[in-house]
Amino acid sequence: MGKKFKNKDLAARLGVSSTLVSLVLNNKADEQGIRKDTQEKVLALAKQMGFFGNTSGESESLPVEDKPGILGMIVPSYSDPFVIQITPYLQKAFSSIGLGFSVISKDSDDQRYDRLVGSFKKFYSGLILYGDAADENTIRSLRTVDYPFIILEKNSRTLRLNTITSDSAAGASLVVNHIAKLGYKNVIIVADKKRLQPNSPEIDDITELISKNPSLSKPVLVEIDNPLIDSDMDFSKFEQLLRPPFRAEIMIVLNASLVYPLMSVMRKKNLRIPQDIALISMEEGIGFDIMFAPVTSLKKQLSGMSVKVANMIWSEIKNSGKGKYKRQVSIPPELIVRNSCGSI
Repeated sequence: MGKKFKNKDLAARLGVSSTLVSLVLNNKADEQGIRKDTQEKVLALAKQMGFFGNTSGESESLPVEDKPGILGMIVPSYSDPFVIQITPYLQKAFSSIGLGFSVISKDSDDQRYDRLVGSFKKFYSGLILYGDAADENTIRSLRTVDYPFIILEKNSRTLRLNTITSDSAAGASLVVNHIAKLGYKNVIIVADKKRLQPNSPEIDDITELISKNPSLSKPVLVEIDNPLIDSDMDFSKFEQLLRPPFRAEIMIVLNASLVYPLMSVMRKKNLRIPQDIALISMEEGIGFDIMFAPVTSLKKQLSGMSVKVANMIWSEIKNSGKGKYKRQVSIPPELIVRNSCGSI
């Protein structure tokens, strides 16, 4: 296998036994009940140290038809703020274990995209499916051929799959507790109508937490179509909520892409943030820290998430997509407090 070091060298660096390292590298870790995150650390460091550097002459079947050494991430849109923000971290994480990384946008033509799924095996050692790109047809196609893949930022309600997500419940708790601490009472929840279904668990978390806090009133949900420009936004839904009897004091915006047109149209109507209404975003957006009212938002732990993604997908590749145990990892976000919430 072209091993450039002894098992004891790897064991010493990780602080584990040589026997454990041997079991992991020989695909016997699951039989011995070795934790999956421990396996991932062993495999990732082994990759860095060149253990898998020479696969020529191996008799075992590889998880791909060729040997591209490239990981692909399928995304619904290149313009998604999360995709833009996490891509450099993923490139760094994969580079550290000697793998290339490429981002692919899901084809809007379903039939053409379905044909592409079958050919991905020729170009990529494994795949990351982000958000809505992890649809049932794609998952079914990849599982049928034991293709190594993981899902990022989406949970499966019916299947046990390898998933890495931000802890939305923890994020909702951070936001609601911060709002209560600031003394606000009347809350609007703003959501993109087209993305409402994926966001509904997050809305449920926020609503439940608010209902348990006696200082907060029942929130009002406002669904809007995400406009490309602020002039296309129907602001009448907000204007009636800014006046009595409800008189909204703060809005929780679920989607970062909604924040830009919302703040722009409010500025044109001479509504001040946070003086007239405060704002918190459940997603971090590009340039939130330099806007005329810097936006308080939840920031995902992109670096830690990327390392976890790299370790998990490499473990799947090493097991040719046939790993017995699947993991669901949830990483809590951080609340970045800026001017828009009125606390500075």
